[in-house]
Amino acid sequence: MKIQPAASLNGVIRLPGDKSISHRAAIFASMATGKTRIENYATSADCASTLNCLRNLGVEIRQEDSTVFVKGVGADGFTKPPRELDCGNSGTTMRLLAGVLAGQNFDSVLTGDASLSKRPMRRIIEPLTEMGARIESENGCAPLKIHGANPLQAISYKLPVASAQVKSCLLLAGLNAKGKSRIRNPKSQIETPTSRNHTELMLRYLGAEIEESYIEAEGGFVQEISVAGNSTLVAKDLKVPSDVSSAAFFIVAASCLENSEIVLENVGLNPTRTAILDALQSFGADIEVLNRNEICNEVVGDVRVRGRKILVSKAASNLIGGDIIANLIDEIPILAVFAAQIENGLEIRGAAELRVKESDRIAAVVENLRRMNAAVEEFPDGFRVGKSSLKGATVDSFGDHRIAMAFAIAALFAEGETEIIGAESAGVSFPEFFQTLAGLRR
Repeated sequence: MKIQPAASLNGVIRLPGDKSISHRAAIFASMATGKTRIENYATSADCASTLNCLRNLGVEIRQEDSTVFVKGVGADGFTKPPRELDCGNSGTTMRLLAGVLAGQNFDSVLTGDASLSKRPMRRIIEPLTEMGARIESENGCAPLKIHGANPLQAISYKLPVASAQVKSCLLLAGLNAKGKSRIRNPKSQIETPTSRNHTELMLRYLGAEIEESYIEAEGGFVQEISVAGNSTLVAKDLKVPSDVSSAAFFIVAASCLENSEIVLENVGLNPTRTAILDALQSFGADIEVLNRNEICNEVVGDVRVRGRKILVSKAASNLIGGDIIANLIDEIPILAVFAAQIENGLEIRGAAELRVKESDRIAAVVENLRRMNAAVEEFPDGFRVGKSSLKGATVDSFGDHRIAMAFAIAALFAEGETEIIGAESAGVSFPEFFQTLAGLRR
C-alpha cells in the first residue's frame, strides 16, 4: 500500500463494532439460554475466528452482514468439536474460549497462526489448572490441549499483571465452577479498574451474579471481582458500539492536520477504554464528545475532532506510564505517531507487554519511526519519541494490524510517499480501514 500525505480529513463516519465487545457478545450469547441478536458485530478476521470456533462447538450461528444471530446452548452445553479450534491471530479468542472449555466434559485443542503460537498462555494455564482442568501446551504456548472438567472448583486468584483477557477467561471458567470464584486485579487507585471491564458489564447485563469491590491491601486498594458458579445467562439482544481503538487512528490523523473536522458516530466510551482520548486531549488535541448515552451497560457517544496547526500540551509531563498503560496498551502504536507531531514528544514506559503482542510492537514502532526520520530512543519497556519532521519511507507492518494502521496515519504527515509492506494485515481488526481513510481525505 502506497500512501501520499494529506492536507486535511473531513466527514462523518461510523466505524465497525468494537472487537473486544464483539468477541464477548458471541461467546456469552452462546453460553446463554435463548436466542440473541447481535448488532454491529465487528468485521475483523479475529472476530470471525471466534464465530467459527463456536460453530465447531455446536452453536447455531447465522450472520447477515454485521448482524449475528446466536442460539445459546448454556454454560456447559457445548459439544466436542470435530477438529482443532483455529483461533487464527486472535489472542482474545484463545484465552476466553480456554475459560469456557475448561468447564466442559470433553477434550479440545485450541490452535492459532504462527504469531499467536508464540504468545504467552501460562497466565491462563496455571489458574485454570488450579480450578481442575488439565492443559497441555508447547512450553506455555499454543496449541493448547484442554482436558475439561465439570464442575470446576471455584478459585481465589490474584492476577500477576492487569489483563482483561486473563480476568475474563477465569470469570467464564467460574460460571462452570462449584462456589464463588474471586479474581483480584493488581493494586490500583480506588474505583479505578486496572483493565477493561466489558466482561463484567455484559455478564451482569445477561443475568450473571457478578460483584465488584475494592479491598485495602498492599498500601493501596485491590479490585476484586467475583462470579457465582450457579449463575445462568439469559439471552438478550446486544448492540456493539464502534471500536474506540479503531477510532484512535482517525482521531490522531484529524487532530494533527489543520482544517480537519471529523465526527465518529456511536463510539464506545467505556471509562476503561477512554484513556486514549484523555491522553490526546491533555497533549493538545481538540476532541469533544456529543450525544453521550448508555446501551447494554456500555457508554457510547459521538466524537468530534478538529485539526490544529499547533498542538499545545496541557500535561504536566510528557511521560506516560504506570497504571494507565493497561488501559492504553492497544493505542500505544498510534500514540507513538502522535508523539512525533507534538512539542517535546512523548515517553512511554511500563509497556513491556507490547513485546508479546502480534509483533514486538516496541521494536516495530521504533524501527518504522527511524525509517521515517523520527528521533526515537528504545527502552526494554517502551520508547521516547521526539517532535520530528517525518519523511516518506518504506515501512513494515511486521504482520501486525495496529502497526500497519499506525504508519498509514504517519504517512499522512510525512513529506513524500510512504509504502507499507504487509498493509493487508489491517484486515485482522479493520478490513475497511484504508477505504474509510481514503473517503475522509480532502
